[in-house]
Amino acid sequence: MKHFLEIKQATIGYSNSLISEIDSSLELGEVCLLMGNNGIGKTTLIKSILGQNKLLKGEITINQKSVHKLDSNDISSQIAIVFSKAEIPENYTVTDLISLGKYIHYPYYFKLNETDKQEIDEIIDKLNLSEYQNKKLTELSDGNLQKAFIGRALAQNSPFIILDEPTTHLDEENKLMILSLLRSLAKSENKLILFSSHDWRLAKEFSDKIWWIKDKKLISGISEEIILTNPELITPKILNFNQTFHPPQITAPEIQKEMMFSFLQKNFENDLRKIKLMFKNDFWEVISDNFYDNCHNFTEIKQSLKKLITTDNLH
Repeated sequence: MKHFLEIKQATIGYSNSLISEIDSSLELGEVCLLMGNNGIGKTTLIKSILGQNKLLKGEITINQKSVHKLDSNDISSQIAIVFSKAEIPENYTVTDLISLGKYIHYPYYFKLNETDKQEIDEIIDKLNLSEYQNKKLTELSDGNLQKAFIGRALAQNSPFIILDEPTTHLDEENKLMILSLLRSLAKSENKLILFSSHDWRLAKEFSDKIWWIKDKKLISGISEEIILTNPELITPKILNFNQTFHPPQITAPEIQKEMMFSFLQKNFENDLRKIKLMFKNDFWEVISDNFYDNCHNFTEIKQSLKKLITTDNLH
């Protein structure tokens, strides 16, 4: 089977490898979430797909052609990219920015024809930017500005769009709007969308596939399968930053346990190991020798523990 994007036994990096033995592929119409800590190789992987970084080993093909046999115009015709920290052109309007996407096909001095202008208007309408089309980019909200840069990528008419952290610095409403838009574009326009994000708990709801860089390997597959076979992705992590804090025995589901631990170590320096906290039926039981209380929120728990500490002289 021929894949639109295929990575075969590839090792990427510079003098040393960052990710080795990558074998993965993506198809038109799919949305893929790229995950991994900072400095682990996400940007290098993107540059390798763009043909900007020479592979240490293996091959990457786009539409059955090796990226290293494609020139910059060929790459631009196949891939559009949206960066999270794109420079905002001074005095440009939304229409000006989106129109820039057409100039990968023309010299800079070329005038857009009526077909181009109509397509740009359709993109603006599709992105719900019609009321802002003559607004300067500096006057837009973060969400609408991100949509305008996505519009520029759409104007390229490239089948593959790569977005580097497209939801960074956006509020929840705008994150949902952008991610919904990306999925809609993938399905309605049959485009391949690859985007990186640290906000993966939200982003995975909109992705068909996940690429997760871990231990110099690329773990890839259907989003839900990757998460189910790698429980560390969703298991809360209890971080003990307060070395003088000794927690009580906490019996609760993982997320409640994590939140309780976080709350207690910020508010108590005492040794609480003689105390038991149990989460039952949406309230907490506070239990110690000759002491019992039930609490419905963190404020009540704090008051109960302070009372217990004073009574039992816990330190």
